[in-house]
Amino acid sequence: MLGKILVRYLAPAWPLLVLVVVFQLGQSIASLALPTLNADIIDNGVITGDIDYIWSTGAVMLGVSLLQVICSLIAVYFGSRLAMGMGKSLRGDLFHRVVAFSQREVGQFGAPSLITRNTNDVQQVQMLVQMSATVMVSAPMLAIGGIIMAVRQDAGLSWLMLVAIPVLLIAVALIVVRMVPAFTRMQARIDRLNQILREQLTGIRVIRAFVREREERERFGGASADVMETALRAGNLMALMFPVVMLVMNLSSAAVIWFGADQVQNHGVQIGTLFAFLNYLMQILMGVMMATFMFVMIPRAAVCADRIGAVLETEPSVEAPTESAVVARGNGRVEFDHVSFTYPGADDAVLHDITFTAEPGTTTAIIGSTGSGKTTLVGLVARLFDVTDGVVRVDGVDVRRMDPDDLWARVGLVPQRAFLFAGTVASNLRYGDRDASDDDLWRALDLAQAKDFVEALDGGLEAPIAQGGTNVSGGQRQRLAIARALVKQPEIYVFDDSFSALDLKTDAALRRALDRNIPDATRIVVAQRVSTIQHADQIIVLDHGRMVGMGTHDALLETSETYREIVDSQLSAKEAA
Repeated sequence: MLGKILVRYLAPAWPLLVLVVVFQLGQSIASLALPTLNADIIDNGVITGDIDYIWSTGAVMLGVSLLQVICSLIAVYFGSRLAMGMGKSLRGDLFHRVVAFSQREVGQFGAPSLITRNTNDVQQVQMLVQMSATVMVSAPMLAIGGIIMAVRQDAGLSWLMLVAIPVLLIAVALIVVRMVPAFTRMQARIDRLNQILREQLTGIRVIRAFVREREERERFGGASADVMETALRAGNLMALMFPVVMLVMNLSSAAVIWFGADQVQNHGVQIGTLFAFLNYLMQILMGVMMATFMFVMIPRAAVCADRIGAVLETEPSVEAPTESAVVARGNGRVEFDHVSFTYPGADDAVLHDITFTAEPGTTTAIIGSTGSGKTTLVGLVARLFDVTDGVVRVDGVDVRRMDPDDLWARVGLVPQRAFLFAGTVASNLRYGDRDASDDDLWRALDLAQAKDFVEALDGGLEAPIAQGGTNVSGGQRQRLAIARALVKQPEIYVFDDSFSALDLKTDAALRRALDRNIPDATRIVVAQRVSTIQHADQIIVLDHGRMVGMGTHDALLETSETYREIVDSQLSAKEAA
């Protein structure tokens, strides 16, 4: 998977890749030329006392060194551009794929894991590319070119390379093999740490309300300790690699001097040649050492690439049709035709054979006990997931045949958990319509019974909203979420238990405003309170995913035992009538 990702994202940037290769090649050639020039100065200048030769050859060495530095700087610059560009593209594709996921795929991977894959995992692959751009030419050039040049200097000592290089490669390979499982465990434990931290930040009020700070600190500390332990194992292996490399290099240097001294003493080799051979051997081993950096990073990057690839290769279960049906703008009629739904991996269906029609200009209410499938049912209208059996139609067309953007443009969904984005009141409301004027926003706030408290905020429409809307109350969040849907002005409104945090007076005023100002829209309301839905045109009663009643409030009091039990548990006999 790592190779597949690299080919896919580096191929479009081939001009940068060519520039990196060219300048790395220039740096390597300059590096290989310096020991030979140094040997010439020693043998033909220092020993003979030829000052002019020393100056002339030294000037050439200075020029070659300057060329080496310039090529290195340019190669690193273009290599960084290459890596950062690839990381940007990879993160973008990963983000767009996750955004296209239905709730099924998000639940499959888990939100903390998806966050880790789009941040830490991409960073590891990006670092590998940057490292590769730095050494992908230099390392093999220094190793191969160094071998050739060393043999040219002194073939008699070349047997030392046949010992040093295999020893170094075997030692590095043994370490790398043990690092792969350590990095695999590390990424999984980072996922777990992110999950716990996310839960604690989201549920901080619950933690404090139940005085569970100590237990949560211990839980986070345990997860953090697991990450530390795994990181230490991987770090110890990584730290072991460099002493091994240095040990082999130093032993090789000592061996060259030991065996080369005899040849110099017997006039078989000149001193400059011996130093040149030693420098080339160091370059060879340095090339191998640079390659070990790659070996260190490849296992972790490969694990991360597999995790990234798993997301990129997962097709969303809710997909746009190959040929979308052309649907004329209708009135927002919603039909459920013998609909059943089963979550993946579940043994039992959540919804069984649901059939009803929500007509334009009417309010269809859905009520039932907790876990009866109310939220799942309205999620099928917006196609957050697809039905298992049956058909959901909007204006007579199966939602699976509609372009998702067209469907979502017709539906204004106010979710069970009102969520606001970091920004301002205005920026949140304009999620419904980015071109809405301030007058449109105030009109929607007035309908949603939110105008008074927004006017009281410092800044009004420009008042800041924290991430998740944590700086406003639950009822205020719900009213802002309702106003956001009203700004959109869709044909179908789906209120998924969106009035639960409102007091009865505000609830009643809001329902009257909706009836008065959006009389032609189709309204589907999920509620727990009977007072919220008793005046609906039709009420659907769910029990364990089955329709056990449908009709008006008065009709259901006579025909549905389940509905009567719900009413009796909430209203007095006078209120129910």
